[in-house]
Amino acid sequence: MHEHEHNNELSGKRFFEVTVLNAVITIVEFLGGIFSGSLSLLSDAIHNLGDSLSIVFSYGAHVISQRKQTKTNTYGFKRAQIISALFNSIFLVIISIFLIVEAIDRIQHPEKVDGVIMLIVAVVGTLANVLSTMLLSKGAKNNLNMKATYLHLLSDALSSMGIIVGAILITFFGWTIIDPIITIVVAIYIMWESWPVIRKSVGILMECAPNLDYDSIHQDLLAIDGVKCVHHVHALMVDENSIVFSAHVNMEDLRLSDVQVIYDKINHVLKTKYGIDHVTIQPETVRGETEDFFYDKDKDI
Repeated sequence: MHEHEHNNELSGKRFFEVTVLNAVITIVEFLGGIFSGSLSLLSDAIHNLGDSLSIVFSYGAHVISQRKQTKTNTYGFKRAQIISALFNSIFLVIISIFLIVEAIDRIQHPEKVDGVIMLIVAVVGTLANVLSTMLLSKGAKNNLNMKATYLHLLSDALSSMGIIVGAILITFFGWTIIDPIITIVVAIYIMWESWPVIRKSVGILMECAPNLDYDSIHQDLLAIDGVKCVHHVHALMVDENSIVFSAHVNMEDLRLSDVQVIYDKINHVLKTKYGIDHVTIQPETVRGETEDFFYDKDKDI
């Protein structure tokens, strides 16, 4: 089995395991929150329910993204995972705002909390959340979709740890106000961690240029024998790991076979040094040779 296929199968297995774990955590925390009167447990249960749904959604996007390109989707379906990452991150922010509002209301109208039940449920939730986070931690490094899901689980783990601290303070000191305060702190942290995923996902969907050293690219291409000028450059990301690059390159009036040699050198530099996956070059003689590397004088598309 190829490594890519093995990783896809492993990702699917991990998504399934994490979904089951989150479903169990959700049920336990709902019951614990009801019997203990803890807002942080109930809010975490709602959060976990959202996580379970988002994990299913993420896995669906993961499966769709593995489909090959078609006549109608010539770049394939990789952006299904970007859409999923954006959806999940925005969902996290919405949940966080809801939790903050509920926590502020609880501060204004405090209620009795059973710290012992809260502590037991929080410990169980923490162990399960940490295990779920560990299952997805490796894949989150190079996959925005999995990273968004990983952030869901990481926020759950931190929330559960915070609830443990709160449960201890409530049990031994009667500080019930710590319950909504923990909820607010965790919610703010979740929004803070979600923002980079939202920003990057939107950037990819808006086809913003990837973060590359374009001055160095320009100089490296001009250093190739036969390249006189490079202009009308476009660069975008299909997903967080796939970069598409196109450019117009001025050359001498050469035979097509000679142009191919220059193109191969350009392709080699862009792929090996800058990690660009898909390169399209339009060879020209004098057309556009006075134009800039990035064309911004008029509508280009």
